[in-house]
Amino acid sequence: MTILKMEYDFFLTNTYPLKTKETHIVPAITEKIRLQEYAVSIFVSLPTKSSLKKAIKKELILLDGQPAKTSDWIKEGQKIELLEPEKPNKKVFTLKLEIIFEDEYLALIHKPAGIPTSGNYFKTITNALPFNLNPSNQKDALPAPLPVHRLDNPTSGILLIAKSKAAQVALNRLFEEKKIIKSYHALVFGTISDSLLLKNPIEGKNAETQIEAIKHFQFKNEKLSLVKAFPKTGRTHQIRIHLAENGNSIVGDKLYGKASESITKSGLFLAATGLEFNHPVTKKNMAFELSLPKKFREFKELVRNT
Repeated sequence: MTILKMEYDFFLTNTYPLKTKETHIVPAITEKIRLQEYAVSIFVSLPTKSSLKKAIKKELILLDGQPAKTSDWIKEGQKIELLEPEKPNKKVFTLKLEIIFEDEYLALIHKPAGIPTSGNYFKTITNALPFNLNPSNQKDALPAPLPVHRLDNPTSGILLIAKSKAAQVALNRLFEEKKIIKSYHALVFGTISDSLLLKNPIEGKNAETQIEAIKHFQFKNEKLSLVKAFPKTGRTHQIRIHLAENGNSIVGDKLYGKASESITKSGLFLAATGLEFNHPVTKKNMAFELSLPKKFREFKELVRNT
C-alpha cells in the first residue's frame, strides 16, 4: 500500500463531517454526464477516481445539499460540496525533531536512527510530525503531515514530508519519475577503490545503486571504506542488500552483514545525507546535504588514534 493510498483511507474513514471543505458550482455543460465521471479532480483534496468513489460512499459529497450517488446526472448550476470529516483525536508522539526546511506545502526533517518512519506503533516519526511542524494554511492541507518515502528504522537522515494534498501527489509523482535524487553515506567492510554500479535484482525487480568510494581505513584487522551511495530505484533495503551481495556489507548491519563482522556497538553506519528535487509548487531547486553523523565522525577519530 502506497503512502498516498494510506492517506486517502485515513481521510475517508473518519466520523461524519461538520463543515464544507470545498464547493463547486457546475458551469454550462454540453453533454450529459454522471457525477462519477464529472467530479474527478474538481476538488483539490480528491485528485483520483478512487478517492472520489470513497468520498461518495462515505456520503462526503453532497449534490444540491443531498448525499450524492455515482449515478447522479449532472446539470448546470448544481452545487457539489465536499464535506470535511471530523478530525480524530489522535495521540501525538512528543519527540523533538530537527527541522531542515519547512513551508506551507512540505518539510524536510532529520530522522534519528532507531525510530521507525511509520507503522502500527505509537513511537513513530509520523506521529511526531504534528508536534514539530506548523499546520499548513492551504485549502487542501492534510489532516496531519505525512512522509512521502521511508527510511529504515536503523537509518538516520533526511526525510521528505508532505503537508498538503497537492504536494503529496506531486512528490509521489517525482519519486515515480526518478526526479528526486537521494544520496547516502555508508561505512562498509572491504576496500572499494572505484565507482560501482550495482544492478542485482531485488525480489525479482530491477534495482540499481551507484557507489562512489570516498576514503579507506584500516581498523584492527579490518579494511573498511567510506562510500557514498545513490539509489536509482527504491527497493526495500536496496543499498544494504546491494553492498552485502558485493561483499561489502555495511558496518553494524545485523540483517545482511556477518556476525563476525561486528566491530562496533554504534548501530548501522548508513545515513541519508543528501536530497535534491524541484519544489512542486515554487519550482525552485531544493538541494540539501547533511554533515556526517556523529558516530561516523567518532569512528574516524577512533581510527586516527589507534
